Amino acid sequence: MMVDAPVQSTDSARAEQDGIVSGAKTNLQEEDFIQPLNTLRKEDFVTGILQGNRSLLARAITLIESTAPKHQKLAQEILQELMPYTGGAVRVGITGVPGVGKSTFIESFGLNLCGNGRKVAVLAVDPSSQRSHGSILGDKTRMEHLSNHPNAFIRPSPSGNTLGGVARRTRETISLCEAFGFDVILVETVGVGQSETMVRDMVDYFLVLLLAGAGDDLQGIKKGIIEMGDGFLVTKADGDNRDRAMRTAVDLKSVLHLLSSPTPGWSPRAEVCSAKTGDGITDVWSVIEEFLKTTQGSEVFGQRRAEQLAQWFESLLQEKVINTFIHGAQIAPELARVRSDVLEGKVAPALAVENIVSRIVSHFEKN
Repeated sequence: MMVDAPVQSTDSARAEQDGIVSGAKTNLQEEDFIQPLNTLRKEDFVTGILQGNRSLLARAITLIESTAPKHQKLAQEILQELMPYTGGAVRVGITGVPGVGKSTFIESFGLNLCGNGRKVAVLAVDPSSQRSHGSILGDKTRMEHLSNHPNAFIRPSPSGNTLGGVARRTRETISLCEAFGFDVILVETVGVGQSETMVRDMVDYFLVLLLAGAGDDLQGIKKGIIEMGDGFLVTKADGDNRDRAMRTAVDLKSVLHLLSSPTPGWSPRAEVCSAKTGDGITDVWSVIEEFLKTTQGSEVFGQRRAEQLAQWFESLLQEKVINTFIHGAQIAPELARVRSDVLEGKVAPALAVENIVSRIVSHFEKN
């Protein structure tokens, strides 16, 4: 399951998104790093990614995230060529409320994995401004030590307008990183709304980070989040907080016994850890390895991957249908008129939607 991969460079998030990354191990010449994006061919990206060119990996991800039709076309051609080289990584989703220490944990966990010879890619989805659609992209700063490790790659991606805060092309980015050779992919969620559900649908193992607290505090944890987790980790279990963390883990274990597991044949674990001292960090990967052994020994792992592919297909299909018909030249003018009627109170929103859908169906049947 593990795949060899080349190693990473250390630059600012902006430089990495632009694909200009110094220090990357590559077979290309220095001038290739500043080669205009539009002059690169599909073959350049495919060969470069398979050979470990981080500049081209970063630029391919930029293509994936672009909404420009020519970029999307090239990105899909690249992905098609790289599909035979995908699927070999362990995909781990990590979520938790703000303040739980996701970035601190990921850095400590990632450094531990890298120190044991694994190649780790971190896809950190940052909250985007709904007004400017910009993003802080601060994970490179928060994970300074991990971003400097030669076996690690951190890609901050703005969440944009995607429901729940998950980057629009996270699945495609996972595929690129797998083709590049990373054997562990960590996907960090924003930790709000439905982002957890969306990440759950694209990873093998879903880890929920919790803050230490007394038993009553567990009542504040959404049942839906508990039901999605394959593993739970009470963070900041050090100093005076360690006893509280241990009590929280014990209380959580009692709750987990009453709930059905999201993964057949696997009983979710509740443990404690301290990113500050390193206690419990190594145990996290041991539990994940046990999880993989259990699920890969049955049909569960393969079924989950197949379901994820089906969900990926469905989401892309819906997106394509919406863009084709709702924003198409035949429907867009009518949509603008109906929207105006809704705003002026001339027609109820539900009826307006029915009218638009009828027009779309009629247009489809005629063609």
